[in-house]
Order: sequence, then C-alpha cells, then structure tokens
Amino acid sequence: MTTNWTLTIDCADPALVARFWCTALGYIEADPPQGWDTWEDWLIDLNVPKEDWNGGASISDPNGVLPNISFLKVPEPRTAKNRLHLDLQVAGGRAVPQHLREQRIRTTAATLIAAGATLFQEVPMDNSTTLDHLWLKDPEGNDFCVV
Repeated sequence: MTTNWTLTIDCADPALVARFWCTALGYIEADPPQGWDTWEDWLIDLNVPKEDWNGGASISDPNGVLPNISFLKVPEPRTAKNRLHLDLQVAGGRAVPQHLREQRIRTTAATLIAAGATLFQEVPMDNSTTLDHLWLKDPEGNDFCVV
C-alpha cells in the first residue's frame, strides 16, 4: 500500500517561490481545502492573523496526476547544498540528437532565468565538453537541474 505525500520546500517567501515553480513545472496554485471558495476564506475561518497569510503556499498539477508541492515559511536561511532536488527533464533523453537536446535545455533555462532562477553551472557529459545539463538555483537558492 502506498502513502499519500507531497514535496515541501522550506523558504522565506512561499508566494514568490510557489509562483516560480508554477512557471518551471506548468503547475497552478492549489485549490483551497474542500468547503472553502478561496484560501483567504479558509485563513479567515481559521482565525489566522493577516501577517501570517504568507506562511505557506501550495501548487498542483493542473491535470491532477503529479504530486502537489508545498512551500513552508521558515525563519532560518538555507545553509548548504540541497540533498534532494528536482530534475526538469526537457531534453527528451540521449536518443534525441545532441543539438536538439541542448537547444531544449537552454530554451527552458532561459525562461526560468527570466522568471528568477540563476545559472550555477553548466555540466558536461563525462570526459567531454558536450552539455549534459544545467544546474540552476530558484529565487531563494534551491538547487535544481534542467536535463
């Protein structure tokens, strides 16, 4: 039997990071809990102080297939390299001609850089100068790769 799960990313500004990942993954803001029309209604009904309304965010796959991702506001900054990261698999795999793979990787990375990511490193295939993937960081410095 499987366990229901979501991925949670700790961050300083959940709304900012959630918007970035909506762009990166094609996700949308998650619907509010059943019984509420909006997240604001939910927060008001639970008596959450307005200054805490950006304490979290949640995004979901618009097709309802892939897992939700939650963003949780935490006070401490990121201090080390992520031990878990996302690989955005856009190139199509090694069977795709290298020039097309590289074009797909760079096009996606350019879109994400315009949305707030930063390029950290171009990673070549082993023992070569041929691009394998790009290592980027989201607006708060969380690592991810475009492969």
